[in-house]
Amino acid sequence: MLIQTASQLEDALAQLERQPFVTLDTEFMRESTYYPKLCLIQAANAHACVLLDPLALDNLEPLFRQLAQRSQAKILHAARQDLEVMSLASRQPPAGPIFDTQIAAALLGLPAQIGYGDLVFRRLGVALDKGHTRTDWTRRPLSAEQLEYAADDVRYLVPLYDDLREALGAAGRLAWLEEETALLENPELYRVAPEDAWKRLKGLERLQPAQRAVAKVLAQWREHQAMKHDKPRGWIIHDDTLRSIAETLPTTMDDLAGTRSMPPTVVRKVGQDLLNLVKSAREQAGSEAPALKASRPESEELALVKRVSALIRQLGEELGLSPELLATRRDIEQLVYGRDPGIFARGWRKDVIGDQVIALAGR
Repeated sequence: MLIQTASQLEDALAQLERQPFVTLDTEFMRESTYYPKLCLIQAANAHACVLLDPLALDNLEPLFRQLAQRSQAKILHAARQDLEVMSLASRQPPAGPIFDTQIAAALLGLPAQIGYGDLVFRRLGVALDKGHTRTDWTRRPLSAEQLEYAADDVRYLVPLYDDLREALGAAGRLAWLEEETALLENPELYRVAPEDAWKRLKGLERLQPAQRAVAKVLAQWREHQAMKHDKPRGWIIHDDTLRSIAETLPTTMDDLAGTRSMPPTVVRKVGQDLLNLVKSAREQAGSEAPALKASRPESEELALVKRVSALIRQLGEELGLSPELLATRRDIEQLVYGRDPGIFARGWRKDVIGDQVIALAGR
C-alpha cells in the first residue's frame, strides 16, 4: 500500500503495531544537498507492507512517535544510514532494540559487508530485481515497478529476521548481535555538530598549531555554510582546498587566489570571509598542541602487528568469521602502537579472542 494521506497513515500504523517487530528501509536523495531528502519510508511485518510517502504526507510525527517506542524491535539491513536519515527527519533515531541483518549475517560467517540482495538470495533463495537502484525517488507518480522494488526491501526482511535470529540463537551468538546493534541506538552517532566537523579531516595532528587551528575554523565555517544553504560540503569548498588554505595561511586575496585547487568563484564570493577566518584562527592558535613528527614504527612493532593479524585470521577461520569483523587494522595498530587494548578488552570479542590477542601483544 502506498500511504499518502493522514487517514491512510493512521490505518497503516495500526497494522504495523500488531506485532513485536517492524522492518524498515528508506529511499532518499542526497547528491545535491547537505541534508538527505527523504522520499519513501518502507515498513512491514508478517501481515502488512506499507510504503509511506513523505512528499505527500504533511505530518510524519505519528510514525516517529510509534518508532520511538521500545515495544517493537526495528529490523533493518545496513541500518546506520537509514537510522541517520530518519533521525534527521524526526530529531531522534528509532528506538531499539535494533536488529541489523547485515551484522547478523556477518556473525554467521557471511561477508562483513554483504548486500541485501545477496543475503536474500543466499538465505531465502529469492533473486531480487536490481533495476531501480539508481532511480530518482523524488519523481511522482512512482511506477508499479518502483513500488514493487521498494516493497521488496522490507517484506523479505521479515523471513530474514526469523531465519537469522534462529541461526544466531543456535550458534550462541545472539548476544553478540545485541551488543553490536546497541551501539546504533546512540543519538550522538547522528548528531550534526559543526564544531566537530574538523574530525572528518585526516592528518591534522601533523600540521603546525596555527595551520591546525585554521583547518578547524574553516571546517566549522564550511559545515555551517553547507547546512545553511543545504549543499554538499564539497560544493562549498573541497577538502583539498581547505587543506591548502590551512597549510599556506594566506593573508591577501592574491595569496588566496594562488592557493592550490582554489576555484576563482570561491575567491570572488567568500574570499574576504576566508581571509578573516584565517587571521582570527591564527591569533587564537595558542591552545593547539605542537605538531606530531612523522615517525616510523619500530621493526619489532611492525613484526608484532603481523603476528597479531595472523592470529586474528586464524581465530576467524576457527570461528567461521571474517577477520575484519573481529578487528580492523586500526584496532590492531591501536593495540600495538598505542598500547590500548580497545575492543579486545570488552564485550564478546574479549571472551572469544581478546585474551589471546592481548597476551600475544604483551599488553
